[in-house]
Amino acid sequence: MTTPDTAPARSQKKKGGPRSKHVPQRTCVGCRQKDAKRGYVRVVRTPEGRVEIDPTGKANGRGAYLCPRRGCWQRALEIGALGRALNVEIDPESKHTLAEYARSHFPPDEDPV
Repeated sequence: MTTPDTAPARSQKKKGGPRSKHVPQRTCVGCRQKDAKRGYVRVVRTPEGRVEIDPTGKANGRGAYLCPRRGCWQRALEIGALGRALNVEIDPESKHTLAEYARSHFPPDEDPV
């Protein structure tokens, strides 16, 4: 039986080095690879139902993440993974806009995903 005098203090810190900072992880919907959130591009379905690129990562709505590789964007659009992740059917105009974004921002892939 422990007495108040012999019970270990709850506020004592565990011994060891400093804690490492938590890095949020996300999964690319195109290739299913996990990496730091900061390395991915967020695509969001707005409350109005539009599908947009979210450069800030803070826009309201349901979000999905894609690698900064053109092949992942093409694959996510072709197989419908992005639409499934956002719970919406992506209209052809939005698909075209997303594909153009990938073409203009990311170099062609050297090896297919």
